[in-house]
Amino acid sequence: MGIIHKLEESDGKWNWQGVAKKDYPSTSDPRGARGVSVRWLIGREEGAPYFAIRYFEVEPGGQTVLDRHRHDHGVFILRGKGTVILGEERKEVSPGDVIYIPPDEVHQFINQQEEIFAFLCVIANKEHLKSIGVL
Repeated sequence: MGIIHKLEESDGKWNWQGVAKKDYPSTSDPRGARGVSVRWLIGREEGAPYFAIRYFEVEPGGQTVLDRHRHDHGVFILRGKGTVILGEERKEVSPGDVIYIPPDEVHQFINQQEEIFAFLCVIANKEHLKSIGVL
């Protein structure tokens, strides 16, 4: 049976019933995370065998980790404006923009604005990828 996590919006904050917010530890490393939280909206807990949907918020002045993974990502910008680093390029993004991040591409999301920068990120289930030899 499917699962619905209802959005509970209050004072500009987005939360979903039954979904925990996890704050990333902040660091002074210029490549590290600052002011970032994630909510796993769909994943193993919901019984999704092949993919996960995560909701990220980046506070004003914050950024995600400068990272690379063996799996690809699909990203949909929901709120605010930000900068995405894709390999050697920096691009401005805003609500409605869709980003594809291929496997092993260096990437980072940066919020230099005065409002929350938020996006959905869809990834494959890593356990499934391991079972078919991709990871």
